[in-house]
Amino acid sequence: MNYPENPITLPSRKDALGIFQAGIAAANPYKAVKKCLFADDQSIEFLLNLDDLSQKRAGSWSKIHLIAFGKAACAMAKAAREIIPARLLGNSGIAVTNYENVTAIANVEVIGASHPLPDAAGLAAALKCAGRASQARQGELVLVLVSGGGSALIPCPVDSITLQEKIATTDLLLASGAAINQINFVRKHLSRLKGGGLARLTVPADLHALILSDVLGDDLSAIASGPTVPDPSTFDEAIAVFTSKGIWDKVPANVQHYLEQGKLGKVPETPKPGDNAFINSTHTLIGSNAISVNATVKACKLLGYEARLYNTRLFGEARNEAEKWVIYAKHLIDNGIDKPLALLAGGETTVTLKGNGRGGRNQEMALAFAIAAQRHGLKGCWTFLSGGTDGLDGPTDAAGGIVDQNSIKRMIHAGINPLAMLDNNDSYTALKSSQDLLDTGATGTNVADLQVLLIHPNSYPNTPL
Repeated sequence: MNYPENPITLPSRKDALGIFQAGIAAANPYKAVKKCLFADDQSIEFLLNLDDLSQKRAGSWSKIHLIAFGKAACAMAKAAREIIPARLLGNSGIAVTNYENVTAIANVEVIGASHPLPDAAGLAAALKCAGRASQARQGELVLVLVSGGGSALIPCPVDSITLQEKIATTDLLLASGAAINQINFVRKHLSRLKGGGLARLTVPADLHALILSDVLGDDLSAIASGPTVPDPSTFDEAIAVFTSKGIWDKVPANVQHYLEQGKLGKVPETPKPGDNAFINSTHTLIGSNAISVNATVKACKLLGYEARLYNTRLFGEARNEAEKWVIYAKHLIDNGIDKPLALLAGGETTVTLKGNGRGGRNQEMALAFAIAAQRHGLKGCWTFLSGGTDGLDGPTDAAGGIVDQNSIKRMIHAGINPLAMLDNNDSYTALKSSQDLLDTGATGTNVADLQVLLIHPNSYPNTPL
């Protein structure tokens, strides 16, 4: 039996990768900033709505304080630095990003920090951001560039909680399978910056935020845990995340105490809609998962595929969603398709850890898809890709996985038991054995995840094994 030496050269896999890259390109943070920020010698101007060019904010501020954080911080800060007159940037800007995306920028202090679990470098960076915001005066502008990953990159816990306690709490939430919005309920109530905290610090200065969304539905209070916008969540909801997952008794004692004090009204809530912290605060949404999904649709059509949106808000347990998708695809194939078809999705699934293997939600989804495809008898020539637009999936060097109708056979040939690997949450090892890891390197942006399923008619020949 002959196995292809390099499955990634298969035409449909090349197509899937190209479609995925088109989605990433649509979230280019440098270009996104350039589209909505303008300046001359007299004033700075922002578009407030990219779909309505008449909505603008302009001002003649005496100084601009530049603060960027998230996986796209460097690209966004570079664009802003090129636009804003140097005389207005009285101090060097601050950009905090994950270590993989660190890039030198003139007159900007770039700080690398850890993601998804925070570290001491992130804490030091967060304190610098807080200090810079607090220094701003009336008549000045704090320009905040926000992108996905910011929650972990600028940890600034309240005084009674240590960084290690916050790390332990975040680790506990990630392992529990909690959804990102649930994790953010907690993060915002343990932080001095998140949940509108940064906006509160900038008063009496003005604030404008350019926001690259990695959150489905673009809930601004969830993106990087909403440091510049009102927070509608409560201490009650933060506690409920732990109790609903059955892990409240595992939460560090100081975290439990602080949240309980908040529930009793003995520590301040995060600033809510209508708070004075937001009187002089505005924002622009400059990129999102939805924009990237639309770009994948266009790329599919250019490659000759009929493009259909499978789900623009894909969430839930990764392996369960993979099986649902296989069943849907099988129904389409069994009813006959007469031309190449692309099913597209965007979202952010979760993984409930039960084993001790390596992987991320995209790798787990790809492995689960391949297993479910074999179990349900998915016919024809198909390729499935699930990848993080930031180029990183979980604590691995892969962006996700890209599997096809022969992936399971390649794993077995390599001595791997795919189902056992899935049960151990070891999708990385399984996909590596079959040459099915999706490797893009850090992309410098982050708008959640993209999925691509390419299906060819049954008459399309399978690649011989």
